[in-house]
Amino acid sequence: MTQFLEAGIQALVDDFISNGKPCPSRQNISDRRAGYVSSTVLAGKSPAMAEEFLDTVNGIPVKVYKPTKDLNLPITVYFHGGCFISGGFDTHDAQLRQIAASSNTIVICIQYRLAPEFTYPAAHDDVYQAVLGIKTCAHQYGGDADNMVFVGDSAGGQLALATTLRLKTLQSWLPRKQILIYPMLDPQGQSESYRENATDYIITANMLLSGFEMYAKDASTLKAAPELNVLSADLSGLPSTSIITAEFDPLRDEGEQLYKALLAQGVEAYCERYLGVIHGFFQLSGVSESAKRCIESISSQIRR
Repeated sequence: MTQFLEAGIQALVDDFISNGKPCPSRQNISDRRAGYVSSTVLAGKSPAMAEEFLDTVNGIPVKVYKPTKDLNLPITVYFHGGCFISGGFDTHDAQLRQIAASSNTIVICIQYRLAPEFTYPAAHDDVYQAVLGIKTCAHQYGGDADNMVFVGDSAGGQLALATTLRLKTLQSWLPRKQILIYPMLDPQGQSESYRENATDYIITANMLLSGFEMYAKDASTLKAAPELNVLSADLSGLPSTSIITAEFDPLRDEGEQLYKALLAQGVEAYCERYLGVIHGFFQLSGVSESAKRCIESISSQIRR
């Protein structure tokens, strides 16, 4: 039984339940990807940019959104979600425009390779190489390479955090801050919220875990690879981190566990749980007031 959902979210969940709770993990990859693209009709407004274009940095495709023609704008690097198996420029276009316009930053979205065609560490390597390239060429876009924020949702939140951890180990710089939107962190799905919100809220536990499994390819990698098990990482020295969670999301507890771990290791961290919403709500600003507030909150944090 579902309860206390925001009205627009409730309608979506009621429709999902009345259709027999069809779990996307039972679909083939093409249908899962097409379903994600079709959900963009719920994304809300898509403000115009002064300039937007595709580019390739260090061999990785990116899309650049420039809200104005101003020079030396901050850079927001965006890591898109999609359970490691779907998503890209098309699924996140409205949110990328919204954040660029509201934060007045150049938003650069990375298109990393997807599973099952490409398995770990393909996506992690792609986003890392793209970030290094963005750091080098930011000035060509009119951006300030020394004022960079990472933002990622779901699997993209995992990739953003893993990239920051790689930078800490391998480079001499870090982003100014990172904003992780219901990050996908535990490949075993062991939390209470995974059990409470497993089947009724559209993005199911099996859907999320199947993405991890396809990306890892084998059980030993899924369990042992440090970059897939970031909740066990040394988080000390990371930049200011904001985490957004959703009340009826299998991933709620692991995001809040990360928040506590960051604080325990001396990192400036913040966490906000949005009530009455589900995993993916950030992309539903056409039907969700919480999504609109979330985008404004993210943009405000980027500006600060």
